[in-house]
Amino acid sequence: MKLFSRRHCSSLPSLALVSTGSFSFDNASEIVRLCKSRALLDAIRLLNSTDPSSIKNKPVLYGSLLQTCATAVSFDPGLQIHARVIKSGLDTDGFVGNSLITLYFKSSSDISDTRRVFDGLFAKDVISWTSMISWYVKVGQCEDSLKLFWEMLGSGIEPNCFTISAVIKACSVLGRVRLGWCFHGVVFRYGFDWNRVISSALIDMYGRNCCLNEARRVFDELLEPDAICWTSVISAYTRNDMYEEALECFYYMQRNHLKPDDFTFGSVLTACGNLGWLKQGKQVHSKVITFGLYGQVVVESSLVDMYGKCGSLDEAQHAFDRMINKNSVSLSALLGGYCQSGKFETAIELFREIGNADLYDFGTIIRACAGLAAVRPGKEVHCQYVRRVGWRDVIIESALVDLYAKCGCIDFSYRIFVSMCVRNLITWNSMISGFAQNGRGREALEIFDKMTKLGVRPDYISFVGVLFACSQTGLVDEGRKYFTLMTEEHRIKAGTEHYNCMVDLLGRAGLLEEAEKLVENAEYRDDPSLWEVLLSACTTSTNSASAERIAKKILELKPDHHLSYVVLANAYRSVGRWSDALQIRSLMDDRKVKKMPAMSWT
Repeated sequence: MKLFSRRHCSSLPSLALVSTGSFSFDNASEIVRLCKSRALLDAIRLLNSTDPSSIKNKPVLYGSLLQTCATAVSFDPGLQIHARVIKSGLDTDGFVGNSLITLYFKSSSDISDTRRVFDGLFAKDVISWTSMISWYVKVGQCEDSLKLFWEMLGSGIEPNCFTISAVIKACSVLGRVRLGWCFHGVVFRYGFDWNRVISSALIDMYGRNCCLNEARRVFDELLEPDAICWTSVISAYTRNDMYEEALECFYYMQRNHLKPDDFTFGSVLTACGNLGWLKQGKQVHSKVITFGLYGQVVVESSLVDMYGKCGSLDEAQHAFDRMINKNSVSLSALLGGYCQSGKFETAIELFREIGNADLYDFGTIIRACAGLAAVRPGKEVHCQYVRRVGWRDVIIESALVDLYAKCGCIDFSYRIFVSMCVRNLITWNSMISGFAQNGRGREALEIFDKMTKLGVRPDYISFVGVLFACSQTGLVDEGRKYFTLMTEEHRIKAGTEHYNCMVDLLGRAGLLEEAEKLVENAEYRDDPSLWEVLLSACTTSTNSASAERIAKKILELKPDHHLSYVVLANAYRSVGRWSDALQIRSLMDDRKVKKMPAMSWT
């Protein structure tokens, strides 16, 4: 057999048959007992001293030995027992065959070995098929798991609840929601709707694929959901950014006296971090200690992430330092916390100290370099990424496009963009914003037009970059066109960023009345930032009436804004209203508003 073409050396006792002449018929049951106790070495020693002819129930014996080898991840003795199985002609036994599948999956590094064992089985029952389908899902080969499922149905084998659970998981990973709906129907057909394992898989599938109403409906139909089902629905809410609902479910889960596990706490801590609820996060932290789950890497990484997102960097660093098994997720969470708080230098120093970074860490640290507009450390990280990981990761390459654009190296940024084999929406947005920030507005618009022609649908951020490009280069007509395109064709609701860009564009062009009308008709008309942009345009305008009106408006919305007083006083002086200008100056002193001092870099 090809599986035994290589020689395996082992320090374990030899499995060669030993003839001693005096054997007990109870040795087989003793070997099985030792297997249940996971005493593999003792079981093999006893097997060596046992006459094969005295063993009555060989399938149970060899099946137990194979399962023990799989549990202990002892592949060499497992291979030797496999050889004895073939020699004994027991490879046709269903129990032994299923034990062989488990051994090869858990002990072999290549799932193709497991598939060869599966294909070589004389008789395959539902357990054999389900095991192979489940193993494919566990290693991420979900398409293969679905193909095998169709083969199973074609061979006349009816699925059980574990089979259905595995293929639902495959649909979840692949994003095949429509097929998942079909399997949901199969669940009802076979009467598996009571099964909590399947219900948990369905909740997870719907939650991963933004079908939260369906996920909640499956959960609500359960009479007595267990802790796994509660964890699945909490995770579904967290994935869909409904963090308060996730915490509410956690509260009700505790009221039902169900014990949360490390995955439950991981999702709950993520919810607290994204909400910025430090107090609640600390309460969950105390529960982690109470339940004895502090050593779990999922929980500890989530704690680092929660404290980092809540701005409690000392606590995040302390949680990271206490971790025994640090991984890339925990390091990336800590680096992300420093970046979110604007401490980019600390993030870069930490990255250099640890040195052992992976793909996730590179993305975070490149973002830190971009925040500092630090091209030299950015190039350093870029070189490390190429040396350790190589190219062709769209997330890292998109971050590099953004980095070099923010550092002013727009041509190099464009070279990376052009060389990318795969581009996602983030890549296109980074390039559009990069050209806009570097004063090359027309090239930004060309990139946007090329993106839409290729069928990539723009989002909120895309139009921020486009309108900023128009603003920086004075493209008034183009700005109007893209603003209309965004709201009417793409049905994207304009936000404050879009209005700021349009107001700045119109204000720079001297179209103050149009800009003011745009602000007055906007949903965000009471947002001071819009009026501040409009007020900035008044500083170069000769229209004192507009300047007076806009300055008074912003004084109502933001009385401590110093520029409003300055512009209003200057407007009065320009038309000879000196007494009014002095009154504004006195009002500024009464309200203790300080004018920001000028600064020279020379």
